[in-house]
Amino acid sequence: MALASAFALPALAQTAAAPQAPMARVEVTGSSIKRASAETASPVQVVTREDLAKSGKGTVAEYLQTLTADGAGSLPTGFGNGFAAGSTAISLRGLGATSTLVLLNGRRMAPFARADDGQKSFTDLSTVPMEAVERIEILKDGASSTYGADAIAGVVNIILRKDFTGLVLKGEVGQSRYRDGDMAKGSITWGKGKLDEDGYNVLLNIESYANQELMNKDRSSRRKWIGAGDIRPWGYPQNTQFAAGFITPGASSPTPTGALRNPASGNFVSLPGCAALSATAAQDPAGGCLWHADQFRSMQPEISGLNVYTRFAKRLGGGHELYAEAGYSRRDTEFTLIPPSVSPTVAFPPNAAFPTGVINYGTGANAIVLAANHPQNPYGTPVRLRYSAFDIGPSTRSADNAFMRAVVGVKGQVAGWDYDSAYVHSRSTLDLNYSNMLNMPALAAALGNPASNLFPYYIGAQAGRNPQALYAAVARSATSHSTTRLDILDVKASRELMPLPGGALGVAVGAEYRREKLNNPSLSGTENGSTNASYVAARGDQDIKAVFVEVAAPVLKGVEVNGALRYDRYENFSSTTPKVGVKWTPVPTFALRGTYSEGFRAPGPAESGVASQSTGTATARDPIRCPGNVPAAGGATVADCAVAVGAVKVGNPNLKPETSKGVTLGLVWDPLTNTSFAIDAWKIKRSDEINPLPYNEAAALPDAIRGDNNLVVNGVAVPNTGSLLLSRAPYRNSSFTEVKGIDLDVKQRFRMGDYGRAMLGLTWTHISSWERAESDTVRYQYAGTHGNCDTSNCAGTPKNKVSLVASWDLAPFSVTATGNYRSDMQNVAFAGDPCASKFANGADAPTDCRLASFTTFDLSARYNVSPHLQVFAAINNVLDKVAPLDPLTYGGLSYNPMDASGAIGRYFKLGARYQF
Repeated sequence: MALASAFALPALAQTAAAPQAPMARVEVTGSSIKRASAETASPVQVVTREDLAKSGKGTVAEYLQTLTADGAGSLPTGFGNGFAAGSTAISLRGLGATSTLVLLNGRRMAPFARADDGQKSFTDLSTVPMEAVERIEILKDGASSTYGADAIAGVVNIILRKDFTGLVLKGEVGQSRYRDGDMAKGSITWGKGKLDEDGYNVLLNIESYANQELMNKDRSSRRKWIGAGDIRPWGYPQNTQFAAGFITPGASSPTPTGALRNPASGNFVSLPGCAALSATAAQDPAGGCLWHADQFRSMQPEISGLNVYTRFAKRLGGGHELYAEAGYSRRDTEFTLIPPSVSPTVAFPPNAAFPTGVINYGTGANAIVLAANHPQNPYGTPVRLRYSAFDIGPSTRSADNAFMRAVVGVKGQVAGWDYDSAYVHSRSTLDLNYSNMLNMPALAAALGNPASNLFPYYIGAQAGRNPQALYAAVARSATSHSTTRLDILDVKASRELMPLPGGALGVAVGAEYRREKLNNPSLSGTENGSTNASYVAARGDQDIKAVFVEVAAPVLKGVEVNGALRYDRYENFSSTTPKVGVKWTPVPTFALRGTYSEGFRAPGPAESGVASQSTGTATARDPIRCPGNVPAAGGATVADCAVAVGAVKVGNPNLKPETSKGVTLGLVWDPLTNTSFAIDAWKIKRSDEINPLPYNEAAALPDAIRGDNNLVVNGVAVPNTGSLLLSRAPYRNSSFTEVKGIDLDVKQRFRMGDYGRAMLGLTWTHISSWERAESDTVRYQYAGTHGNCDTSNCAGTPKNKVSLVASWDLAPFSVTATGNYRSDMQNVAFAGDPCASKFANGADAPTDCRLASFTTFDLSARYNVSPHLQVFAAINNVLDKVAPLDPLTYGGLSYNPMDASGAIGRYFKLGARYQF
């Protein structure tokens, strides 16, 4: 929301010890009142331009995702199989990217043009130019009373440079210790004019970058289990989530040779030729053609991008200033996945031909079959087929995202009021192109209809006999063009009203009109089930009108009380959100602070639109085939205890907005010169949550779609006990989520005379509870577990995350070391649930059913060769630590996406910066 731009100076992060001029009146993220002190009652973490440079990180997203407050639902670059592949996002408190409001210079940006998980709108951090950043302020409590919807977990305000003069050229390159994963980045920053002296300033920043694709197979043979789909060497069973081609009683997963269902036994039999197709040497003892996803799948995508940012400011006289901003970003991402399967189950809006809106191409009347007279069918009758089309090739996901944002505004002083008013226009477009998808009607004819001119389609080892014309008909690309648009007109003003015992009473008022529009059509062919992917679409628009008021009252010397109230009017509902904060500073070096806030999040178009639908996939235990975490008798296997299940989610226009209540209580203490200490306890309760039915509950629904490989007990098939394929998880307002914990921030600076200066900084976030209630009787505790796996990439919720930074500056040299730690997690879906994974011998996996903790160290250095030239270098994961094996997450092959640096390995960067 555009009601507060942030110009806060760093509080605890300031490094200057020399006497300073009187502090200018500034505006802090979370407040619209200018003040002489940058410390407010709300906890705000400030990341300076210097912090970013010393970190060695290459992008804003890369840095923010190392914050200890970032949690589950964060979107890393490597999550290429997700809904929002090609984007990056932060999730404060693990409440999801949709509950973290990201601002640019205090105002909103158009969200990414495809909702994550088909549900959650969010801001793509990859659109922010790193070199143009002045500082980042992270508000760690609710701020809906200032910014409106979405600021439930907090606010990330990225503030770009405003008064730069000169010309700076910067370039850097990077490469892993394995001589792959190359990156290159270059930028130019130019500025002219000083507002105070020349009456104007113009700034231009252009940044271009490229990252080489990194494949899982580039690591699976070099870094133990990293990137490996086959984890049998570490004691796991054969049929894990990134394995395919195996045969089980009455079933087979997709195989590169093709597996045919024997009509006499009901079991599948693999065709010959496996050795020439699969890279897996140790094969399936049941006769399948075993293969693994790392034979094809990317670990990190190929990326190329461009960011352009410009700003102009002009003093008009009389205390007024005209300003304008414009930004453009383009990011093209390509991620390689696995070849398509010919027997998917797909969901789409119901139609006359398919009133259920589901086609199961694996079983039933629509099953893909090999015709009786197909040359590779030995049975003389049509038979079902399980086939992964290696001959067509792996599918590549190309995501081309373009973003633009323009702001024009005026600010100044009128009748004692500081005012700021602006118009914002922002839009985002996303062009998706999924290659090597299947034209299902053509495929069915080519395999099963002798009258078709496409028949016969030879599969597996004989695929070389097919003409190119067949592939032109059977293979296709699925495309879509999505857009989001945001228009804002806002005005705000603040002033001092009257003296109080502790200082002047400050007040701010403001109003805003905002229009949001989303058009996210599904991939071509998914609207009627004619391609091998489910329908994912969202459409909607809404107008929002808001007014707000805020006061800052220093009621006594050293005691300040803040209060804010905001009213938002949507088309179908309204919301009034208050916030109150108190800060008591009995002595200049010590302060107690606390806040209470309420917030809300409006249902997004993907959740409430009648034309919106999506189908997601997550790992769940099949309660029918794996009751009590034990494979059922009659044909179930351990694969049924951690099955990838799809769930259809349909927009619900009757949804209510989510609401929240948050509390913080903490202290700020500088016990010694150059020592600062801050600790804050916090709790957020989000009620009437908009969630789909949890996957574990969706899996238990009686109308879940299953295969017909029913369990056979005492010679009798048990109806509706086949392999779980698809279920329904409608959106609803569930009960609540309550998250609580503690943040600690300690900094110690050392002045060492001729030996320069040094700094030690520690940031620690502890989550004591992360509880989600689905009803009065059903609750899930995720703190310290691998859950919630219904959210993006199933990364888990560690109880502790720590960042330790040590730096030393001795002109012209500077060096910084950074350690990042996350605590271990139980490998369970939620506290009290059975272990989510098993070793081949039946024991809990990993050992003691715990995913080990992980710590990495990074090192960066800078050297000023001259007043104009600086060279710099960085090493990520200096000790080359290998990430722990994670058998449950689907965000990375056998490693947790939080531990990506331990998957890539030691990584080197080298660059130079020249200022004219």
